[in-house]
Amino acid sequence: MSIVINLYYTGENGNARKFAEEMERSGTAGLIRQESGNERYSYFFPMDDPETVLLIDIWKDQVSIDMHHASPMMDTIANLREKYDLHMRAERYITDTDGIPFADAQFIRH
Repeated sequence: MSIVINLYYTGENGNARKFAEEMERSGTAGLIRQESGNERYSYFFPMDDPETVLLIDIWKDQVSIDMHHASPMMDTIANLREKYDLHMRAERYITDTDGIPFADAQFIRH
């Protein structure tokens, strides 16, 4: 089981993309990827919304997320969100440990 958090950062004038670029360029995203329990930290850009960036953030368990939230990284992220005047929306999911159901397997190929 893993916990998947989809974070949607939305701004104006390309600020969401600038935020993601600064997270990468500054090394902050790389440091988060190295945190214990982090399984994925990847930015994506929706084709139908140029003012939004999607962060797919996956953690091994809630303890790992809690440790991340207690880290100095959170201040850095909050400061950058404020710098770029971003709004955030979150979705949270638990991965399916049973795998792909038989009825879906024909549509999902690896």
